[in-house]
Amino acid sequence: MRTAGERPGAPGGSADPMVPRPFRVTRRRRETADTFTLDLVAEDGKPFAFAPGQFNMLYVHGVGEVPISISGDPADGTRLVHTIRAVGKVSAALCAMKRGDLVALRGPYGKPWPTVEAEGHDVVFIAGGVGLAPLRPAIVHAIANRHRFGKVIVLYGARSPADMLFAEEVQRWRGLFSMEVDATVDRAGPDWLGRVGVVTKLVERAEFDPAHTLAMICGPEVMMRFSVEMLTRRGVAEDRIYVSMERNMKCAVGFCGHCQWGSAFVCRDGPVFRHDRIAHLNAIREL
Repeated sequence: MRTAGERPGAPGGSADPMVPRPFRVTRRRRETADTFTLDLVAEDGKPFAFAPGQFNMLYVHGVGEVPISISGDPADGTRLVHTIRAVGKVSAALCAMKRGDLVALRGPYGKPWPTVEAEGHDVVFIAGGVGLAPLRPAIVHAIANRHRFGKVIVLYGARSPADMLFAEEVQRWRGLFSMEVDATVDRAGPDWLGRVGVVTKLVERAEFDPAHTLAMICGPEVMMRFSVEMLTRRGVAEDRIYVSMERNMKCAVGFCGHCQWGSAFVCRDGPVFRHDRIAHLNAIREL
């Protein structure tokens, strides 16, 4: 039974969402020139449960704290995986960490991807750039529970082949007969034999049943906007399209107001939103 004040899904049953737990880096690997993946294990040895699409707050002592989506397998409670792009002092400090370093962590937070609602439907995942990281847990879940879904389609776009995340894993996905994976880049070198162009063009080619499809999208906002437009043009209902609006999050509990977006707080009411509920906000440039 949950006690008063205890936050559902909080690791270790912590009643205070502002109290962090220490985690140790067990593995660090480079994904691209400025993006790294860290494997973390809790110092107290307790398992960590999360839903695909949720995020954690990672704190580096003496530097600061930053929200990072979880990019690991939701079925593996023994380790946390975070894929981080170095764009500021905190994320750069996280990317520079080595095996054995300690990170303070609180979470998980946020509304997840609708993996349960997607059951029985064709599922289309559309990712742009580092947007593949927040989608990866949902994709891994769909692969592990393949019998629960119709077609599983992954459409991924990156600036260049060198900017593609999880390159080896994406290649393994492409070799599976149980799903369809298509990738494209904006700029290609002589070694790239795949598609060239924006990821929205992949939506035109993908084969799915629009009337029975649920889509999950994560990437730059302009890419998500055009992806939604392409999906709706093909007949996918807006209430079956979900987007991740991970931007400007600061405290994770809607206290600081840093991520207020209209009447919503991205950290508290998102970061995953059903598109028909936030389409009016996307139309306002000032937001």
